[in-house]
Amino acid sequence: MVRHPLSKRANKYLRKFSKWPHSPYKTSWHHNFGEQQALHKLKQATLKMGFPQTPNLPHPLLLSTLLDSFKSYSCDPTPKAYYFVIKTLTSTSQFQDIPPVLDHLEHLEKFETPEFILVYLIRFYGLSDKKRECLKMVPEILLNSQHMNIRVEESTFQVLIKALCRIKRVGYAIKMLNYMIEGGYGLDETICSLIISSLCEQEDMTSVEALVIWRDMGKLGFCPGIMDYTNMIRFLVKEGKGMDALDILNQQKKDGIKPNVVCYTMVLSGIVAEGEHVKLEELFDEILVFGLVPDVYTYNVYINAEDLRKARGVMKEMGWKGVGLNLHSYRLMLVGLVGEGEIGEACFLLEEMLEKCFFSRSSTFDHIIFQMCQKSLIAEAIELTKKIVAKSFVPGARAWEALLLKSGYKLGISETTFSGFIWKEADERIDPIITISLKASKQSNKSVNESNNSCCAASCAY
Repeated sequence: MVRHPLSKRANKYLRKFSKWPHSPYKTSWHHNFGEQQALHKLKQATLKMGFPQTPNLPHPLLLSTLLDSFKSYSCDPTPKAYYFVIKTLTSTSQFQDIPPVLDHLEHLEKFETPEFILVYLIRFYGLSDKKRECLKMVPEILLNSQHMNIRVEESTFQVLIKALCRIKRVGYAIKMLNYMIEGGYGLDETICSLIISSLCEQEDMTSVEALVIWRDMGKLGFCPGIMDYTNMIRFLVKEGKGMDALDILNQQKKDGIKPNVVCYTMVLSGIVAEGEHVKLEELFDEILVFGLVPDVYTYNVYINAEDLRKARGVMKEMGWKGVGLNLHSYRLMLVGLVGEGEIGEACFLLEEMLEKCFFSRSSTFDHIIFQMCQKSLIAEAIELTKKIVAKSFVPGARAWEALLLKSGYKLGISETTFSGFIWKEADERIDPIITISLKASKQSNKSVNESNNSCCAASCAY
């Protein structure tokens, strides 16, 4: 009988053909298990330690614990372990140990430093109001990113730009935006809107610089929204550039974004400040053509255009449309009427204002009463003063002085006090003025006492 030779499968059972199995200490499973055990040991040691700093150690205590934990399992520290160490240092306020950990991570580890570690630190420094440490990291990250084998991603640029806008460093934020675009990333409209909003809050920013930045961002592909246009218009009007604000409004309409009443009102106020009354008429008609409903603030801007005849027409139109006048409306009309010498109409409007419980500034009342006294309308001025005092409102010293002087009383500075008058002589014409002044003084003292009593009662109750 011929015996067939053994097959290859049978040869594996012979001692001379057998192979030793792979060592379990060389598999990826054991490597991952060792890293997990080392990280677990690090966390357990972190919970037990009280974080006293030992000066004899070559590394910070937590960093030494990290290295020892992974060395005991014959594996290298992982990015996740370094992230845990940095989070522990920040949560326990051991800020002095963070730079040594970063130096060790940069120079002695073989893996690429993950971006999320740097993003976490920048965000932590920014939210903890540690601007100096945050800004100190920014140039180091950008300059050393290539040496550290890190490509700064879009989210990192966004964090940096937001932090710069938050601390009012808009110029650096714009440079960072340019670096972001040069790096091949797309333009983020949210970041651009944040830059525009922060730009308009700058006190040292001129309108020329703001417009240059606005146009440069448009060339990069930025499409502003309604809030971006509103912020830019508000900034230009505040800087006294009403015509530039009108150009931004026209650009908004060309881009297909319908302006609201707020945008039109701000542009109207800027145009009035520059004296462009022709543009004012055109823009106000445009509001009505677009179907927008002007509010009281829009009408106030129109009233402030120093045209008394048109202001009267605007007031009538407000009455027809059911738009009530506010305190600013009355104040603008009173200033215009007194300036044109229309004292009678100003008194009528002032009485209407008092009936609606709108109280203007003391200087407005004083100016009207002073003008009435200059026109020898003493009786009318006294009646108006009575109505003002009846509403628990005390006119200023200028009004009382004008009333007394025009009544023939020689007034000295030593004879006048803020709350009343001391007199030596009085005739029949001065008696009503003295009576009104005493009544006003009593009402003023009464209101002060009531205010003090309420404050005392509140403090006692507390």
